[in-house]
Amino acid sequence: MVKNSKEEENFIVELIKVITKLNIENISSKETLKKIIQTIANDTNRIWFNYSRVVNITKHSKAWWNVDCQRNLEKYRTSKQVGLEELQKHHQKDQTHFF
Repeated sequence: MVKNSKEEENFIVELIKVITKLNIENISSKETLKKIIQTIANDTNRIWFNYSRVVNITKHSKAWWNVDCQRNLEKYRTSKQVGLEELQKHHQKDQTHFF
């Protein structure tokens, strides 16, 4: 999950909803506490996999690739709002900033 992305925001919002719905009024034993903690862990895991995606790092991966690069590429692919030359300028700027 990319930091400061829409997916991260949705993950946090959904996790907060799940946690606020937990009944923590009567935690009178270790077993009750363990059940609550296990519920939080299970829900966190489920929500994480809803909003994350598997990224395979290969020898062709670019360490400088960031969220802006991905957004610009998606704009270029879907609507051609960003021209190819502008897309290349963004990538060059990001590379320069990274190195």
